[in-house]
Amino acid sequence: MEQILTYAYVIIVVLLLFGASIFLHEFGHYWVARRRGLKVEAFAIGFGPKIFAWTRDGIEYSWRWIPAGGFVKLPQMVTSQTLEGNVANPEQIPPAPPLSKILVAAAGPLMNVIFAFAVATIIYFAGLPVPVNPSIIGYVDPASEEFTLGIREGDRIVAVDGKPVKSWENVQHISVLALTNIFPVVIERAGVQKTYYLKAEASPTIGLKVLNLDPRDHPIVNKTAAGTPAATAGLKHNDKIVSFAGIPVFSQMQVSDLVRKRVGESSEIVVERAGRKETFVITPYFDPQFKRGRLGIEFMPSKTVYEVQKPGPTPWLQIEEVWTRTIETFNALFHSKQTGVGAKDLSGPVGILSVLALQVKTDYRLALNFLVLLNINLAILNMLPIPVLDGGHITMAIIERIRRRPISPRIVEYATSAFAILLISFMLYVTFFDIKRFSLFRSMFKRETQIEQSDKHSPSSTNATP
Repeated sequence: MEQILTYAYVIIVVLLLFGASIFLHEFGHYWVARRRGLKVEAFAIGFGPKIFAWTRDGIEYSWRWIPAGGFVKLPQMVTSQTLEGNVANPEQIPPAPPLSKILVAAAGPLMNVIFAFAVATIIYFAGLPVPVNPSIIGYVDPASEEFTLGIREGDRIVAVDGKPVKSWENVQHISVLALTNIFPVVIERAGVQKTYYLKAEASPTIGLKVLNLDPRDHPIVNKTAAGTPAATAGLKHNDKIVSFAGIPVFSQMQVSDLVRKRVGESSEIVVERAGRKETFVITPYFDPQFKRGRLGIEFMPSKTVYEVQKPGPTPWLQIEEVWTRTIETFNALFHSKQTGVGAKDLSGPVGILSVLALQVKTDYRLALNFLVLLNINLAILNMLPIPVLDGGHITMAIIERIRRRPISPRIVEYATSAFAILLISFMLYVTFFDIKRFSLFRSMFKRETQIEQSDKHSPSSTNATP
């Protein structure tokens, strides 16, 4: 029952937060259009078939099934019949001045920016949980190039590609966006720092390049399959593996390496369960499909520890960070050949809602922080000079002002409809990859997290894996 309530809570909050972002964007268009005297035919949240609708003062209001945007139908502005349907009697409505079109188009993104600042202000006073998983290296495979270079378990990564890091999240973020797959990594041991040029390779899990190094953290069992050595031995969900065959373990890679070397040999495996250590005897088997030894364990992602910084970052600093991350992402996409980051790695509605759900489940302040990122990105993307987006409306209104006459309606409609189809196709494309990554989102949703107060350094709440 508790799990059902948790899922219901997450779904409701996600829909409210995401819906608020879309509503405020469209309300910006709507409010300015009414103030500038433009005719408004419809106000919709979402696309596609209507869930419900009502009419007031000649305006149809509706909530639709596809929660990927919304629109205000303004027949005096550039519209797309592909997204919004036909405009009724456009010839009977006088054209709107270019300035009105510009102001109406810009109002949507502006509302997202205002909303982002408002949410960022709440975060400043409420505090912000920041990941503090230290960038300490766990197991290093003796057969790896990293081991040959001299990197050992317990070393700490202090910089990647010239940027300082404090957590594994920093390490992974910088590695993914680096413009090359070989970059400098500064590693510290006993107060002495040394620079290594390490190679990052595409992860089979996320498809993006990461360093061949693991964090120092005990792997946790997510589930075991019936009939496998792990199930037979008695391992259970949420068991934390402490040692295998008498060797302390700190990563999934290390467990895999030890299992590979002991196929067919009975070995002791020590786990931490409910605060106590328990020992089991387990015998790895050889899996002909994967051509390696296995135990039959599916591991959970490593536990993430957050420390609450209160007060949180200033609103300006939060917006600046979002802007920097957005520019880095665009840069990585532009240099896709060097970074390996492509359109398939972006998130559509499914990915966005999944990440927002993960943040809602972990801590409401993380959800608000993601909302800042979401709204600033909505503002930036909508201001791109592409027909069907707000930036396209502004661009065409500026051209109309310069030419002192409107652009041909047929050209406008063809261009807008063509880009609407491209936009829908792109959304379907990224959604396809979001669905392929859904198992990853699901495993992240089950990960164990811990929130600590920075002033007391003691756990304030814990979201254990269901």
